[in-house]
This record gives sequence, C-alpha cells and structure tokens, in this order.
Amino acid sequence: MRDELVNGLKRYFPIAQWLPHYGRDVLTSDLLAALIVTVMLIPQSLAYALLAGLPSQVGLYASIAPLLIYAVFGTSRTLSVGPVAVVSLMTAASAGQVASQGTPAYLSAVLVLTLLSGLMLLLMGIARLGLVANFLSHPVISGFITASALLIAAGQLGHLLGIATSGHNLLELMHSMGTHLSNVHWLTVIVGLSTLAFLYGARHWLKSGLIEMGVAAWPADLLAKAAPIVAVVGTTGLTWALGLDQWGLAVVGNVPASLPPLTLPSADLSLWRELFVGALLIGIVGFVESVSVGQTLAAKRRQRIDPNQELIGLGASNLAASFTGGMPVTGGFSRSVVNFDAGAETPAAGAFTAIGIALVSLTLTPLIAYLPIATLAAIIIVALLSLVDIGAIRRTWAYSHGDFFAMLVTILVTLFFGVESGILAGVGLSLILHLYRTSHPHAALVGRVPGTEHFRNVERRRVETDPHLKILRIDESLYFANSRYLEDTVLTLVADTSQLKHLVLACQAVNLIDTSALDSLEAINARLGDAGVQLHLSEVKGPVMDRLQKTEFRHSLSGEIFLSTFDAWQALHRQSPIGGIRGESETNNSKEWGTIRARLQPERPSSTTVKERRL
Repeated sequence: MRDELVNGLKRYFPIAQWLPHYGRDVLTSDLLAALIVTVMLIPQSLAYALLAGLPSQVGLYASIAPLLIYAVFGTSRTLSVGPVAVVSLMTAASAGQVASQGTPAYLSAVLVLTLLSGLMLLLMGIARLGLVANFLSHPVISGFITASALLIAAGQLGHLLGIATSGHNLLELMHSMGTHLSNVHWLTVIVGLSTLAFLYGARHWLKSGLIEMGVAAWPADLLAKAAPIVAVVGTTGLTWALGLDQWGLAVVGNVPASLPPLTLPSADLSLWRELFVGALLIGIVGFVESVSVGQTLAAKRRQRIDPNQELIGLGASNLAASFTGGMPVTGGFSRSVVNFDAGAETPAAGAFTAIGIALVSLTLTPLIAYLPIATLAAIIIVALLSLVDIGAIRRTWAYSHGDFFAMLVTILVTLFFGVESGILAGVGLSLILHLYRTSHPHAALVGRVPGTEHFRNVERRRVETDPHLKILRIDESLYFANSRYLEDTVLTLVADTSQLKHLVLACQAVNLIDTSALDSLEAINARLGDAGVQLHLSEVKGPVMDRLQKTEFRHSLSGEIFLSTFDAWQALHRQSPIGGIRGESETNNSKEWGTIRARLQPERPSSTTVKERRL
C-alpha cells in the first residue's frame, strides 16, 4: 500500500523523483543555467507580451508562477516554460475577436483564454490523452509555424517603421501598412533596422568569429545567444542618455515594479463559449511544441518525458498564469535549448529562473521604461527566422504531394484567413487525406519467389504463380472506409480469373478488422462460394484472430485460416490440377492485375512513384 502511494506521488508529482537526490553539484549547474536563461527570458517575455497586444509586464508575470508550477508537475529536466511567439500570436487573434487591444476587456479575455487552455490541458492529462498530439501531422505543424512566423514578422514591421498597423491576417496587415506608409518615423527605422542587423549578424557570424579569435566554443555560443541582452541594454541606454523618446521614438514606458498580482478570470459563460475554440487550439499547439522540444532534449541525455504528465504540467502552469495576471505559456524552443546547453540538470533551474525574473520585476523595471519598442520588434523578427523552414517545404514536396498540399493549404489559410482557420484547415485536410488513402488501400497480387518461402508482387518480380490460386495481399487495416473497396477489388479479380478455385487474403499488414469490414468479408465469402471459389486467410495477427474467433464468419468461412502464406501455398498449390507456372505467365499475371488495379484505384494525390507504390 505504501509503495503504491509513493509511486502515485512520483507519477503525478515528478518533483518527488529528483528532489530527494538533489545535491550541491546539481544546484550549481541549475543556478548557472537559471542565471543565463533569466537574462535571455526578460527581453523575450517583454517582446511576446507586446506581440499578444498586452502590457509588457504581463510577459514578466507569465514567466514567474508558471515556471514554479512546472518544476513541481513537469517531467522534462530542461524544458523552460513561458510565453512563445506562436502562442502569443494565437492569443492576440483569439482575444482580438471579442475585445480591442489595450482595453480592460481585452486583458480579461486573455486571462479567460489562459484559464480555459490550462483547464483543457489538465483534464486531457488526467484522462491520459497525450496521443492527441498525433492528430497534428508534422507537415501541418511545420506549415502552421512557418506561416505564423511570417505573419508575426509582418505584424512587427509596423513597429520597425514607427507606424500603426492592425489586422489578423496578411492582407489586413499589408493594407494597414500601405495606408500609413507615408507616416514612417525615420528615427524608429534607424534604431529598428540597426538592431535587426546587429542581431542577425550575431546569430549567424558572432559565434564563428569568436571561435576564430580563440574563444572556446561554449562561451562563444553563450555570448552569441546573449546578443538580445546587448541590444536591449544598448538601445535602452542610448534612448535614456540622448532623450530619443522625446524625438518620437516609441518606448515601453512605465512598468510597475511589483510581483505578479492575484487575478480572478471572468466567470462570464458567454465569454467562455466565444473563446473555447481558440483556447483549445492554443492548448494543443502549445502542447505539441512543448512535447517536441522536451522529447528532443531528453533524448540527448537518454532521458524520457511523459506526454500525459506534460499535459498536467502545462495545464497547471497555465492555470497559475491565469491567476497571476499572465498569458498562455508553453515550453519554448530557444530558451529550452539555452537552458539545456547551460547545463540545467533538473526543473529547479526553471524555479530559480522564476525567482530571478521576480527580482527583476521588483528592482529593474524603471530602467525598462526607456526600452524602444522597435528593439523588441527586432528581437521577435530575428527569433522567428529559425521557424521559417523552407527546407521542410521542399522535402515534403519531393516525398509526398498529398502532405505538401496539406502543408500548403495550412500556410495559405493561416496567412490570409488567420491562425485559427489555418490550423483547423490543416488538421481537417490531413484527416481527409488519411481517410482517402486508407479508403483505397494498396493491394498486391503476390506469387512465390522460386525456391523460397517468400511471396512478392507479381508486377515487380519473376515469381511462381498458379492459375487456380490467387494470393491477394492487403496492405492496410480493414475498416468502414475501405470495406466496400475490398469487396470491389476481390470480386473484380474473381470475375476476371475464370480458372480461379482458391483465393487467399494475406493479412500480415491488417491490424484491425472492424464490424463494417467483417460484414464485407462475410459478403465476399458468400459470393465467392456461389462462384465456386474458396476464400482463405493467412498470417492473421493474434489480436485480430481473437476477435474473429468470436464471430459466425470464422465458422462459415469456406476455406481455411493458414498460419503463413507459404503454408497456404503448399496446401492449395498441391490441390491444383497443374503445377506452378514460372516465367511464361508472369507477364500475363502482371498485366492482368495491373489492369484490375487501374480500374479500381484512381491515382492518389502523392508524388510517390509507381515503383514505390508496388512494394
């Protein structure tokens, strides 16, 4: 009983796994990592709050309580939780549908979004629904992130130019920018573009340049990643010393020196209903990004994370943000990598980071008042460059036109209709493509490779066949979407093969036979029986066989269920009035099956070659 209690405690409170073994060496590593991440996270938090249309201090608030909570409930040793670019953009898009930025109603909507997102993630974690990440295919996520990065960058151009822009999609942003282009503020342009050039150069050439000068790789990498801090300190100092804000340079302004306030999200159910879909998408996208980063970093140290517990950890973190004046949070890529590289050993590094940001919020916020907004815009744009993955688009096109189409639709819909529409379109299209592909499963007429127990596609190899025996390999689980197609395939094959006496369905790729497919098998068995053809199965997997044993089909099957396809060949080939035919009939068999397959199966929306489809 005690052991079960301890295991349950460790499962839902992962802190119980590492805290008892916490020592001085680990503490030193975590403190160093926390110091470095704190320095990096401050400008990021301010920038992402600005991106979400919120006061800059909200970004700091969202980087304190969530980090403390994740240290208790999270399973990743190096994941750093806080505001991220994509989620900030989604927050602005969702909250902007119910209130205008800068109003109390807008801040109230963001708190409700954060609360709802946290509740959904928490409930999904309790229900162990970590598999929900599987419904977002990689091409869709990649396309969504690429489009979101472009959309965010376009939205920040106004801050670089010193003009007011608005809009939730690319068309609205470009129209707004064109309308105000005559009002460009050239001092803002100089500060913004100079900062952008400095950050871009530091990201791409500073590390290699320092290494060439004799600096060790690890310090050089950290110095390169500290470039945003240099930009913040430099431009803030210049603005204060030269009074650039008096010349029209937009700055962050007064930031309250305080710890996060206790806030109570609105209980207005109508507001909850309006924000429900947005909160769900924010939660799922944030979870997928967080788990992807967490699993990548954990694998480098031969560790593992639990996706179901991550749902709980992220859900609890968002709940903490909603009650402390924050915004939606998730595991960020750049800060997590820095945390990892800086040597963080446990989630305590995140807790120490939260303490560091809390101290900054209490003591250094007066200095932040002179931070140019153009500097934050430049930081956001440069951070987004790594998210625009043109290589992934090329690779997807080369490998699968169907996946590329889903990616392209996601990109275009996100850019021109908004982030929520983009990800919904991508997910919907991915599911439709999956149903289409599996509703037309690849099937191959196979024959025996002479002198072996192996069977291969008659269209690809010289194999041994028998005019009275056909072996049809089905390369897909059988379910409602493809059961009718299976019937058409089998009955067309039988109708075009006058000498056929035995048909074997090779089921080595069949992991499931649902009720609709079972009905189709029963219909096939009956119609083949009327035609004088016996139906056989081979290589049926254990779980599938367990279910078939309980059905009438198992007892009414006109033929046998063979352990292997070779067993079926040996038993049924010997019954044939003539022996196996080699060489001379392969061409005829290949043409015959190719004709049948062409009649049944239209070309799929994929770039996969004919040779690849005939594996």
